[in-house]
Formats: sequence, C-alpha cells, structure tokens
Amino acid sequence: MTDHNHFAAVQGFLRLEAAAIADTAARLTPEAIEPVVQLLAACKGKIVILGVGKSGIIARKIAATMTSTGTGAVHLHPSDALHGGIGIINAADVVMILSNSGETNEIIEMLPYLKRRQVPIVAIVGNVNSSLARRADAVIDASVDQEACPLNLAPTTSTTVALALGDALALTLMQGKGLTPDDFAVNHPAGQLGKRLTLTVADLMHSGPDNPTLAAGALWMEIVKGISDGGLGAVNVVDAERRLAGVVTDGDLRRALQRLDHEALVKLNCSDIMTANPCVATPELLAYDALHLMEDRPSQISVLPVVNDEGICVGLIRLHDIVRSGL
Repeated sequence: MTDHNHFAAVQGFLRLEAAAIADTAARLTPEAIEPVVQLLAACKGKIVILGVGKSGIIARKIAATMTSTGTGAVHLHPSDALHGGIGIINAADVVMILSNSGETNEIIEMLPYLKRRQVPIVAIVGNVNSSLARRADAVIDASVDQEACPLNLAPTTSTTVALALGDALALTLMQGKGLTPDDFAVNHPAGQLGKRLTLTVADLMHSGPDNPTLAAGALWMEIVKGISDGGLGAVNVVDAERRLAGVVTDGDLRRALQRLDHEALVKLNCSDIMTANPCVATPELLAYDALHLMEDRPSQISVLPVVNDEGICVGLIRLHDIVRSGL
C-alpha cells in the first residue's frame, strides 16, 4: 500500500465513524432520550456502568467522564458483579449497560439480580429488539450499519457511537446541574485547568520571614544585602506600618550603579530607585491572573509585591514561582 493509500484509508475510516455518529444523532427522538436523562438526573446514588470486552472499556471511560463532570459513576464488570461485585449496587443507583448485541451472556445472566434490587436499567444497545433492550427501563438505539473494520468484525464504529452517546449524556447531566468552571476545577486539582482555577497567589508567594522587605531610607549596601539574602531578585519597600511604598529589583539597582558616581552612590537609598505604587497582587488573586498581570503589559515584569486589603505588604511572588507550579 502506498503512502497515498494509507492516507485515504485513515481518512475513510474516520469518515465512516463520523457518519455513524451523525446517523445516530439524526435517529434519536425526544421520546427515547427523555426517559434516559430523567432516570440519570434523578439518581440519588451513583451511576453503575457495565459492559463486556470493548464495551467494558467504553463503560470505564464514560464512568470517568461522568464523575469528572459532576455525576458520580463507577464501572463494574459483569463477571465481577456475579462474584460479589453486585454488592456495590443499591436501590438508590441507576445501572447503565452497554452492549452492541444486547445478548452478551454475562449481562443477560445479571438482569434478574438487578431487577431483584429494584434498580432502573438504562441500555445503550446496537439491537433494540434484544433481550437486554426488552428488559431495560429506558433504551438508546446505538446501532450501526457496519463496523469501520474492513472485515466488519472488530468493534470500532459501534464502540465509537457508544462512547459519543455516553459523553453526550454526561455533558447533558453536567449542563442540567449547572456545573461551573470552579466546580470542574475542584474535580481536577492536579491538572493545568484545575490549577488555573484554584491556585492562588497565597499558595505560591514568599511570605513571613521569606518576604524580603526594607525601609524607604535603607542605603544602597542594605539594598544589595536585602536582594542577595532574599534570593528573589527584588525587595519590597515598606513604611513603619509595613504598608507597601514600592519595590526595588536587582535591575533597578544595577542601572543605578551604572549611572551614579561614588559620591552619589553613598547617599543612594531605596526611595531614590524604587518603583513607587507598583503593580501588586492580593493573596486571593488567582496565580494565573497574576501571571497575566506580569506578562500582559508593554514592559514585562518578573515580580509582584503582595498586599492585603489594608495595603500591608504580606509577600512577594515571582513569575518563576508561577511557571514552576505548572500553570
């Protein structure tokens, strides 16, 4: 097969699967979807999602998507369920079963035990006349004309459709719950999005004894020592009540040393070279927003003094601290 034929094959298989999803969307009816969404939305417990083989893999992914978007869900393998795992299911739950044929032995064998527990059953099936579909409380038709597999054997198009339906249900439930970006971030604290929506300046700033500060009248050698001892490339300049007066960076100091003679240098103090009324952050500010404060300006800065509501200097945060956090 030539390179061109490889490209055509990949493109063709993608189009087959995309067309199958489009056909499924066109085939859906409100009468089929409403009972499913109502059962899932009214669930007081968790959604237990079952599937065997490739359908089991899709079931795990749907359970993960539902959980991360505000709907508690778990995956349960039917074989495990028949050997004690069914104990995880109670009357407050809803069971969702994925099966292309709707006749998978392990699933059919489970149905009487699920009925005995009086749990509603939602079926996503490729055969609406199957045993599973007939015994489910709500059914979604996930049938496909053919698998993308050239032999029409390997589950491909059918599992793609089932996955897309699961995602669509999860997102519909998410929309119904009114999940906000902050709610989503709480479920994703270690991811970049979660950090952007939850990590604050207070989480990353240098505070307390690590907050380098000097009085406005500190002379140039004290400035050198303050910047060196702090190791942050800058010092906050504060008044007697620790209110922020300005900030001095190592760049400010170097530029002053270059332009001043020895006599002027001896008299140099913080107030001569500091940036008065600098751009500041508050402890509650999102670290991601602090990053933009430093970057989205004509001349970028690499440090921000941190002040509280009373204007008291409580810390210093660097661009490096934010980048290192993974934002």
